[in-house]
Amino acid sequence: MSAPLKGKVALVAGATRGAGRGMAVELGAAGATVYVTGRSTRTRRSEYDRPETIEDTADLVTEAGGQGVAVPADHLDPAQVRALVDRIADEQGRLDVLVNDIWGGENLFEWETPLWEHDLDNGLRLLRLAVETHAITSHHALPLMLRNPGGLVVEVTDGTADYNAGNYRVNFFYDLAKTSVLRMAFALGHELGPRGATAVALTPGWLRSEMMLDVYGVREDNWRDALERVPHFAISETPRYVGRAVAALAADPDVARWNGRSLSSGGLAREYGFTDLDGSRPDAWRYLVEVQDAGKPADTTGYR
Repeated sequence: MSAPLKGKVALVAGATRGAGRGMAVELGAAGATVYVTGRSTRTRRSEYDRPETIEDTADLVTEAGGQGVAVPADHLDPAQVRALVDRIADEQGRLDVLVNDIWGGENLFEWETPLWEHDLDNGLRLLRLAVETHAITSHHALPLMLRNPGGLVVEVTDGTADYNAGNYRVNFFYDLAKTSVLRMAFALGHELGPRGATAVALTPGWLRSEMMLDVYGVREDNWRDALERVPHFAISETPRYVGRAVAALAADPDVARWNGRSLSSGGLAREYGFTDLDGSRPDAWRYLVEVQDAGKPADTTGYR
């Protein structure tokens, strides 16, 4: 079995479920040691009150062929993040991949609700969870990454730079959060590039996360049952698809060519040749523009 990331160390911040879990598992499948963080553990749930835990994610990483290490952490707390990075430094002496996937905002935003009508406390907490956490984590983790050349930072967001530049995303707070993460990758690219590291922004497509499957009342094995209700869900992808995008980037000796850029799982699948678990290559953001937003009937022909 190929293990292109054997000997490499990754931190997936926000790996409890969804895209974070998918990225952690695929980094493990490529042979990496992966530290997975979040607030949901087997002894304590976050305010999401969901069953997924970081210990479960770590076990999946190990089962995939890597080494998973679960570390509870609230990334809004600089002391906890500092302790996390100190632990990685003590145990591994290096950090090769940092994935900033901290989010936690699903229960905090109100669809298409203007700023002045939106709950202010929820909106401000969403921004702290989506933006401040990334800054805190990078602040403490990047000095360790820069000990060795070739490091990679992946800022995970929703939407490509092109798509978000021309489309209002949900509401003021959500729009600002997702656009800010895109800009973080751009700014980090300027700061890391001359120092031998790379930063990118990465978006999955329509993600079949645990929470999304629950919303539609389906499981991964029967997700197509939701298409009668939501036909465009046909373009959706598993969390492992964006995970394979991260693994491909981390294993690319020429990854610096992407520095500062906005990328998508579907776009990188065309570049690197990986597929989703079912062998398809969904290209959700092209589909959204050319089919869904154009008001056409759901038809994924040519898009997966």
